[in-house]
Amino acid sequence: MKIDIRPATIADMPAVHALIRELAVYENAPEQHTATISDYEKDFLAGIFDVQLAVDSDFFAEKGADTEGSEKIVGMIFYYFAYSTWRGRMMYLEDFVVTESYRQYGVGQLLFDRFLAISAEKECVMTKWQVLDWNTPAVKFYEKNKATIEKEWWNGKLFLKQF
Repeated sequence: MKIDIRPATIADMPAVHALIRELAVYENAPEQHTATISDYEKDFLAGIFDVQLAVDSDFFAEKGADTEGSEKIVGMIFYYFAYSTWRGRMMYLEDFVVTESYRQYGVGQLLFDRFLAISAEKECVMTKWQVLDWNTPAVKFYEKNKATIEKEWWNGKLFLKQF
């Protein structure tokens, strides 16, 4: 397996949508994934978010297929700028997904390292994300990367559109 990390393109939005669907199922909330591929395409083109993809460049070659240049998308980071009034510019990691069959091979670390590098290149003073309290593998991953896992702040949200 040869894993490469590359920026997503508009043509990748169906794969991004599928990975986020996989995450919603993992988090026991598939009914809450209501954004469409069209929503992703429109907002990606508008620069609302960015995505880096993990691709297995050897996948089809390993299967004996004659598909030179083909790749299998196996993970992603989905992120955008945010701002901390206390600290300054930050990058928010909205979603971080590695498809189940590729976990434990270092794909997540490659993606997370790319996220941190992009955040540093963009002169962010910090990064931020959420993790579910029951997702022990994710919490351990972040702690291994020396992240602070805050437990005192509660999330608030208000839906402006009914689904």
